[in-house]
This record gives sequence, C-alpha cells and structure tokens, in this order.
Amino acid sequence: MREVLRHWAASHPGAVRIQNQDSYICRPTLGLFSVADGAGGHSEGEVASTQVVKLLGEMSETVPPSERLAEVRVRLHAVHDLLLEKGRSQVPQVTLATTVIVLMVHGDHFAFLWAGDSRGYLLRDGTLHRLTSDHSLVQELVDSGTITTAEAETHPLSNVITRAVGAGGHELLIDKIRGIARPDDRLLLCSDGLYKTLSSEEMVEIMARDGDVAEMLVAAALAQHARDNITAVVTAF
Repeated sequence: MREVLRHWAASHPGAVRIQNQDSYICRPTLGLFSVADGAGGHSEGEVASTQVVKLLGEMSETVPPSERLAEVRVRLHAVHDLLLEKGRSQVPQVTLATTVIVLMVHGDHFAFLWAGDSRGYLLRDGTLHRLTSDHSLVQELVDSGTITTAEAETHPLSNVITRAVGAGGHELLIDKIRGIARPDDRLLLCSDGLYKTLSSEEMVEIMARDGDVAEMLVAAALAQHARDNITAVVTAF
C-alpha cells in the first residue's frame, strides 16, 4: 500500500440551495478523512459541520496509529458537547447539529465511524458496497420491514435523521465498521445530496474513472439538478 493515499474531494451547494452546510477534511498523512453534513436551517448547520472539521483538523500527527480511532471519538464527543452547550445558551434555544462520517486508514486497514446519514462506500472489482447504515427514520422503517429499500428512496420523511452530533442527549452514539482494503479498492465518503441524486450504477461508473473522481461525482449530481448540498471524498489504494 502507498504511504500516503491518493485522494480527491469536492463539495458544492447543489443546484437549488445557496448555502453549503457540508464540510469536509482530508489529512492523508494521518489517514484521516471526514464529511459532515449540517442539519437544520439558516446558518446553524454550517456552524455545526465546521466545528467537526475544526476539531479533527487540530488532531496532532504525533498521535500513534493505535490511538487515532480513540482520539477521533474523543474529539467527536467534544464537538457534541460544545454544540449542545452553544444551542442551549441561545435565546430561544436552537439545535446545532451535523451528521458525520470519518474514515481512518493505516496500511491496508480502514475503519468508518459515523452518526447520521452521511455514508461510506467501498468500490471493489466493479461493485459498490455500502458499508454504513443510516441513522434515519426511513432506515428504521426498512429494518422493521414496514417499507422497502426502493420505497425509502422517495419517502416524504427521508430527510429525518435519528442521530447526529449536537442533537439528543449528552451521550453521542457512534457506529463503527472495520475492513481490510485490497489493491485498487476505492472508498467513498459522501453526504446525502450525492447518493440521493446519483444511482449506484452511476456512482460505480464515475468512481472507476481516471482523474478527479470527486469532482466528477459532484458534477454529475449537479447535472441532475441535485436539490441538496453535495460532498464527495474518495480515497484510492
């Protein structure tokens, strides 16, 4: 495996919205990549997603690889507490919340940490594997058998998330999945503006190309009049 991963990143407000409440960070020397999608209206979502990127950006490169996942968790919990405090201190109280997905890579080992409905995918041998499960109302309905996966795509409550940094109680629940990468694998982190606009087949075709595939993914979503902010971060082994 390469010592420093090839990677591409791109973000855009989308074809409808003016403000981009998505944020991302790429720190290849740490093996750290993240996408945060701010929730809520006005400027609150941007404030929340920016705080995630800020604290992950302050993580020291001297942290040993064996301790980096734990350090990411500590920082996400710190953002959670900070956003809760900020929201409760305002009059009237507001919710400053954001989804987050973090990818940590060391050698050929990788791990996704996430809360909310920003997703992590693996492209391997021409097949796109979704590695994360949304923390959302429609995902709960799918898991219970109430609706199908196809019905979830167009469900009127598809934007309702059940977990986020800065929302809920003091405890932040973060899911994790680990894996081992193979040569030519590609990993994608993205906000829902991407996967709700492009089909899996379109994402596979673009991610397999040469060049800046993150820009290509965002451009393809824009061409289909994406109604939400769009962010894509891709790493290549």
